[in-house]
Amino acid sequence: MPAARPPIRVLNVFPGEGTGSAMIFARKQVAAMRQCNVICESFLLKSRTSLRTLFGEVRRFRERVEWFRPDVVHAQYGTMTAFFAGMVTRTPLIVTFRGSDVNPAPSDWWVRSVAGRCLSHIAALKAARIICVSEALQRRLWWGQERAVIIPSGVDRHIFFPRPQSDTRAELGWKSEERIVLFNGGASPAVKRLDLARDGVREAERLCGSIRLMVLNGHMPQPTVAAMLNGADCLVMTSDWEGSPNIIKEALACNLPIVAVDAGDVRERLGSVYPSHIVPRRASDIGLALAHILQRRGRSNGAAAVKELSLECTAQSIRTLYDLVLSGGDSEIGREQDASPGSETDDWKQPAMESGGIEVKTDA
Repeated sequence: MPAARPPIRVLNVFPGEGTGSAMIFARKQVAAMRQCNVICESFLLKSRTSLRTLFGEVRRFRERVEWFRPDVVHAQYGTMTAFFAGMVTRTPLIVTFRGSDVNPAPSDWWVRSVAGRCLSHIAALKAARIICVSEALQRRLWWGQERAVIIPSGVDRHIFFPRPQSDTRAELGWKSEERIVLFNGGASPAVKRLDLARDGVREAERLCGSIRLMVLNGHMPQPTVAAMLNGADCLVMTSDWEGSPNIIKEALACNLPIVAVDAGDVRERLGSVYPSHIVPRRASDIGLALAHILQRRGRSNGAAAVKELSLECTAQSIRTLYDLVLSGGDSEIGREQDASPGSETDDWKQPAMESGGIEVKTDA
């Protein structure tokens, strides 16, 4: 048995109130760190826009640091959250960038979007190490790429796992003969391009008949989302920008076939999954891919592709990064995530055929 790692103390900084579904994937990741002998404490930044509130938060944050005495401060999001943490403490800082903190955020007022991204990049200067949830996000950093590692957010495999479709449809009250496509609108359906998903579904209906498009609103309990992923026939994702979309990994964990545009780390996640379609941002191509899956009416092999992306596995990678920061060393921490099942390594590649601009994964 390997020797137990010594305990370390980590103060995690979150934006907002930390309730409901907000940042739930990050909150679950923090909870999973306890198995790695990490003593965790959280600081919830009450506001990212009110200067009066932020000045008050400085005193509260310093009191928390004085009381908890962390070895590491981990900002779980960029923008003002990471900037605040970097400016207020001298404790070694790690920042996790998740997507809209570095990518454009069309749903925000453009001034706020630009200002938020600038604060993220300033925070990157202050960080001892940076976690990016995808390679695409790492490439968007203005500086500090050499200090960045790729560690996607983990999936709760205790909630998201394959179940018989007939059972979950009965629980949800869905008819067995319905063709059901899920779309994750989150808090901003316009940013996720619900309009394009709807157009794609209309195109698919011309080829295979009636389809029910169901939009997830980002506030559903995770067990309900898991039941819907197991009960549906396909997930469609049409976002212009993504980091490492958790809904893709959760759908894979439930063996739900996916039609997605090339955003964030989707191409890596779907590299070995059948059926999987990576499509251009055109309704006709999305519709053709959806029809291909809906006419087949089967499940995917996605659960194997996210086996190494469980909360427990990602917790080990994050703990190793903490140790690296505290030791002052250097390593390729997080790179093992890129070679996990679901990435495009030689051992997992399958031949693809081009069909109307659609990359269709076929049986090996």
